[in-house]
Amino acid sequence: MYPRILSTRQQKSFFLFGPRGVGKTAWLKHTFPEALYFDLLDSDHHLRLTASPRRLDDLIPQNFTEWVILDEVQRIPDILNEVHRLIEGRRLRFILTGSSARKLRRRGVNLLAGRAVTQFMHPLTATELGGDFRLAHSLQFGCLPVAYTEPMPKAYLSSYVSTYLREEVVQEGLLRNVAAFTRFLEAASFSQAAVLNMATVARECGVERKAVEDYFTILEDLLLAVRLPVFTRRAKRRMITHPKFFLFDVGVFNTL
Repeated sequence: MYPRILSTRQQKSFFLFGPRGVGKTAWLKHTFPEALYFDLLDSDHHLRLTASPRRLDDLIPQNFTEWVILDEVQRIPDILNEVHRLIEGRRLRFILTGSSARKLRRRGVNLLAGRAVTQFMHPLTATELGGDFRLAHSLQFGCLPVAYTEPMPKAYLSSYVSTYLREEVVQEGLLRNVAAFTRFLEAASFSQAAVLNMATVARECGVERKAVEDYFTILEDLLLAVRLPVFTRRAKRRMITHPKFFLFDVGVFNTL
């Protein structure tokens, strides 16, 4: 377990967002061993709480004073209304993790109205890796925790990319044409750390520009990429500029 540069001093509930594989669950279980843990990827928990989010109240013992962890909360956005009620009524403290902001943003769900702060977990940094940090390894395989501990990081990263494509994109119903999205991922990787030209990417992967814009939004919502806007000194001046594009991890970029 590598130490993470995250604050654990807050006494109020918080969201913890980050792509899958950055170590959110392992860090939480190590840091909050007494917490009550609910994995919403687990089919039993998912079915019971989707049918009735109020069942969460029954699953938490009375007079419980430790943290309550809801892992992958975006799977049941409506449960946040119940979390809000329990924070107010029972003074419970929640840690709410998520690897996708898409459903939460699109559903306009209750984000607890300031009753929970937001933190992000990213791949490991050189400081967190300490003596294990190796520059050449990081430039080739990135800094996801398993890419540093797995004896075959290349195979792991290949599996990671296909798992994301299958579980997050296909199962969540974010798109219909998986083949086109697969071509887009490869074409988008050529824009890594470069000025983003939507028309060029659309031409390279053979899909419409509007579809490419939607695909980039999907990557951002899954926390797999960011578009960095151009810095301007004056907000008044309107300029035709293009953002730069960055995938969240160099190992994932190399794999694509």
